[in-house]
Amino acid sequence: MSISVRDQFGKHLAQLAQDDSKVLALDGDLGNSTRLDSIEKETVDSFLQMGIAEQNMVGVAAGLASIGSQPWVCSFATFLTKRALDQIVVSVAQTKFDVKLVGSYSGLLTSNTGKTHHSLDDIAIMTTIPNMTVIAPGDAGETVAAMNAMHKTGGPMYLRLTRDETIPLFLPDAEFEIGKGKTLTEGTDVLIVTTGSTTYRVAEAIKQLVDMSIAHQHFPTLKPFDKELLLEGARKVQLVVTVEEHYIRGGLGSIVSEILSEELPKRVYRIGVPDRFFGCGTDEELLEASGLSVEKIKKSIGALSSKYF
Repeated sequence: MSISVRDQFGKHLAQLAQDDSKVLALDGDLGNSTRLDSIEKETVDSFLQMGIAEQNMVGVAAGLASIGSQPWVCSFATFLTKRALDQIVVSVAQTKFDVKLVGSYSGLLTSNTGKTHHSLDDIAIMTTIPNMTVIAPGDAGETVAAMNAMHKTGGPMYLRLTRDETIPLFLPDAEFEIGKGKTLTEGTDVLIVTTGSTTYRVAEAIKQLVDMSIAHQHFPTLKPFDKELLLEGARKVQLVVTVEEHYIRGGLGSIVSEILSEELPKRVYRIGVPDRFFGCGTDEELLEASGLSVEKIKKSIGALSSKYF
């Protein structure tokens, strides 16, 4: 059974706010979509409606953090990371304030809203900011575990969440440590590296690829990156493949390529969103068009079998 990441996010942030009065939720007038309305309904004193004013919202969050609160700022990922980038860098990252930035509706799956709402460059933007931790959990259970770790750890953090409603609790455990990845399967031919919601679709594709010995690593923390785990897996295989719901430049594939080029030169094949804008469409249509449906991922990885092995 699928469990909504955004529903779990809203419920758990409400619980954190109930348990800790320092936790505050700042909403960019999208609470019914991001599920911040859970906090508004259950712990109204912890909820601040900031309107469609992302720059001001981040500035207010920095002010609240300066007096000891832990603000969680939530908006659609594309609005938060681009409209408020200056405030994120100057008011949050440079000061190292304990502000948690939540980019909901990341990637392509934004409910038929089109290219204005697609967030396909936020990993590139946020991982280049000093002092910023970047997290992209793979399912609802890991989202809750990541939020607990974020709550306990001070400093600026960005949480990348999906709107995808089809992901079940598939990860083997709910343990989460900031900066650590997870090996989901072992293999000797290919290492597939994933993050966020893409991990589930890749896991489903791997089940159908029986002609290759495939290792699969999931990295819910993109910064700091678990370099040691990546190198451990890459040493055992001939080819590394990255898959992400993000532009092919600047995201997970770039991070992996940079590490391997310096530490362990290895052929890397990147699967991601091509360098163009996408229009409106259902989740299935957009995943198919971008090459990120389970079937398209399976075909892309399967084609490597005849090319490299």
